[in-house]
Amino acid sequence: MNEYLIPSGAGEAEFTEKRSRFLGHIRPVESEEEAREFIAEMKKKYYDARHNCWCYIIKDGPERYSDDGEPQGTAGIPMLEVFRREGINNFVCVVTRYFGGILLGAGGLLRAYTKSAKDALDAAGISVVRTWTETELPCSYASLERFKLEAAAYDGIISDMVYGADVTIKLLVPEEKFQPFSERIFDISSGSICLKKTGEAFRAVAIK
Repeated sequence: MNEYLIPSGAGEAEFTEKRSRFLGHIRPVESEEEAREFIAEMKKKYYDARHNCWCYIIKDGPERYSDDGEPQGTAGIPMLEVFRREGINNFVCVVTRYFGGILLGAGGLLRAYTKSAKDALDAAGISVVRTWTETELPCSYASLERFKLEAAAYDGIISDMVYGADVTIKLLVPEEKFQPFSERIFDISSGSICLKKTGEAFRAVAIK
C-alpha cells in the first residue's frame, strides 16, 4: 500500500514572543527545486527580517533544513521534527523572525520555531494521498447517521450526498477496506443494501 501525508494546501500563521514576530509559511511541493524556489521567494519577500529559517522533506528524496543564523539546533531541526512526527512529506516550511530586541534563549527559540511550524501546518490542514475506491451507499433517512458512522469506522470519506426519496452517500473508501466494509453493510442491512463500486482514484483527500 502506497500511502503518505501532505499539507492540504498553503498555510500561514503568525505570533509574537517577547516582541519578536514569527511568521510561518508552508506549501506543498513535488520536488526539491520547488522547495528551493519557495525559500528564495520568502527570503526576497522578507529581506529585512533577521532570520528566514526553513526545512523541507521530499518523499523518496532529501530532507533539508537551515537555522539561517540562529544558534545551531534551535530552528531548522525543531521545525523538521514537527513534520516528522506528523509523517508529512512533500512540503517546504519557512519561518521568518523579526527580532524584537529581547533574547529568547535556546529553549525559547526552540519552542517558538516549533510552534510556528505547527501553527502553519494546522492552518494548511493534512491530506492523505492513496488509492481510494469510489462507491455509492444507498440508505433511508432513518438509517443515514448509522451508515455514516459505519463508513467512518472503515476510514471512509464522504465526497457527496444525493437527496431524493432516499439518500445516496458517495464515499471514498481505502481500497483494502472496501471488501470488509461492503460485507459489513450487507450484514447490518440483512442483505438489503449492496455497495456500488463506481471507480478508483489515486488522489489526495483532506483528513484534518
